[in-house]
Amino acid sequence: MRTTMQLRHAATVPFDRRFVEGSRARTFPSVRRPRYLKENLRVLAFGLVKVPLIGYVAPRVVELSADRVVFRIRLRRRTRNHIGSMYCGVLCTGADVTAASLAIRSIELTGQKMSLVFKDMKASFLRRAEGDTLFTCDDGPLIREMIAEVATTSGRVERPVTVTAMCPSASGAEPVARFTLTLSLKKAA
Repeated sequence: MRTTMQLRHAATVPFDRRFVEGSRARTFPSVRRPRYLKENLRVLAFGLVKVPLIGYVAPRVVELSADRVVFRIRLRRRTRNHIGSMYCGVLCTGADVTAASLAIRSIELTGQKMSLVFKDMKASFLRRAEGDTLFTCDDGPLIREMIAEVATTSGRVERPVTVTAMCPSASGAEPVARFTLTLSLKKAA
């Protein structure tokens, strides 16, 4: 059964319909926008313009809500140390990006202008991260409480924010590191 097919440039080409109907891939999946595209582009732009290390390790948003954010950093040549696990500087960068992203998003949702900085960081490295690592921060309610307090005071408000790093492919549900970052917020001048 031979028919003709109309191409974009208005030429017609004969083809055999049985060839198309007999192939396995008859339909193409719908083209969708990747999840969290806007947030991933914001982190990438910030990494390229302000903090090149963030752009270099390329963290990606896996989950995002008002109370929780999860980032993934892939284990690859640029994030791996000499023994094949994730370099501790990359783990610290992942914790920083995760906590900052949740805080920045919470601040933007209130529509207020605030200055955000991390005062200090405490890290507990529990085991080696020998695969892609997920960084989770569940302190959304604490950050919103800080934002409300900053709106009523004129000074800085500081609270510890916790980030947990897990490597599901190597350690299952056990954390590979825990980070406590002191988040400091102040009204922008």
